[in-house]
Amino acid sequence: MKLMQLYASLKSDLQAIEDDMSRTVTSDMPTLSEASQHLMKAGGKRLRPVFVLLSGKFGRYSLDTVKKVAVPLELIHMATLVHDDVIDDAETRRGQLTVKSKWDNRIAMYTGDFIYAKALTVVSELGNPRIHQVLSNAIVQMCIGEMEQVRDFFETDQSIRNYLLRIRRKTALLIAISCQLGALATDAPKRHSDALYRFGYNVGMAFQITDDLLDICGTEKAIGKPPGSDLRQGNITLPVLYALQDPALKDRLLAEIRLIRQSEGAADSSAAVRIVRESRGIKDSEKMADRYIAKAVKALGELPDLTAKKNLAEIARFVAKRSY
Repeated sequence: MKLMQLYASLKSDLQAIEDDMSRTVTSDMPTLSEASQHLMKAGGKRLRPVFVLLSGKFGRYSLDTVKKVAVPLELIHMATLVHDDVIDDAETRRGQLTVKSKWDNRIAMYTGDFIYAKALTVVSELGNPRIHQVLSNAIVQMCIGEMEQVRDFFETDQSIRNYLLRIRRKTALLIAISCQLGALATDAPKRHSDALYRFGYNVGMAFQITDDLLDICGTEKAIGKPPGSDLRQGNITLPVLYALQDPALKDRLLAEIRLIRQSEGAADSSAAVRIVRESRGIKDSEKMADRYIAKAVKALGELPDLTAKKNLAEIARFVAKRSY
C-alpha cells in the first residue's frame, strides 16, 4: 500500500483526531484561539497520529482511546514548532507565516505554552499512569534537546555523537513514544510496545537526518523555507559535520560559517550550502539514515503479521526517500 493509500484508509480516524485537536485548542481568548489554529491550518504530515493509530492495532483498538494519545502527541509537536520558530527567528513554516511572524514573540511563546497545557489535559483522561510517565519524561528530554541545540549554535567542533544525542532528544523520542503509547493505550503485549518503541526511535532518527539533508538539498518550494536555513540559524547538522571532515573543504566551509555568524544570520548561506553539496556529507548522511531505517524494519520483525505492520514498513520507506 502506498503512503497516500494508507492515509486514505485512515481518513475517518485522522479526521476525528483533527477535529479533536481543533476543539482542544479553542479558547475564550480570541488571540490564543486564532494563533493556535494558525499552525493547524498550515497542515503537516500528521505522522505521529498515524503512528499512534497503527500501533493501536496491536492491542484492543478503540478510536476513543487512541485519540487521547494521538491528539496530545501532535499538539506537543505543534507547541515545539511554535517555540522553535521564536528561537530560530523563522519567518515561514510550511510556506506560511509563523506565529511569531504573524503576531510577535510573546504571543508565540504563550501560544506554545497554551498548546502544551491543553495537550496534557487530554492525556490526563487516560487512567494508565505508565502513559503519563512516558510522556512527561519525553517532554523533559525534548526540552534538554532544544537547550542543547541552542548551546551548540555555530559549534563546528561538536562530534557526530553529540549531534545524534541531540536529535534523539529533540525529534526521535516523540516519534518513538507515538508508537509505544499507541500500543500501551490499547493494552498490547509489552514485547510489542517495546518493539514499536524501537521502530519509532529509529524512524525518528532517520526522519531528522533526512530533514537536515533536505535543508541542504531541497528547494524552497518543496520544503517551505529557503535552503540553508539551519546554517543561517547556527544549527550545525550532520551533512555539515561530515563536510567539515574533508580537509580539502574544511577551511572554505569554516570561513563561510564565520561570515554567517558575524552577520547574525543575515548573510547568504548559499556558498556554504554549495560546499556541503560538493562534499561526501550528503552521501554519508544518507547512508546513516538508511542504517536507521534498516534497524526500524528489523524491529518490526518482532511484531505479528498484521496489516498495520506492513503499513509501518511503508512509512519507514517513505521517511528514507522523502523529498518534503
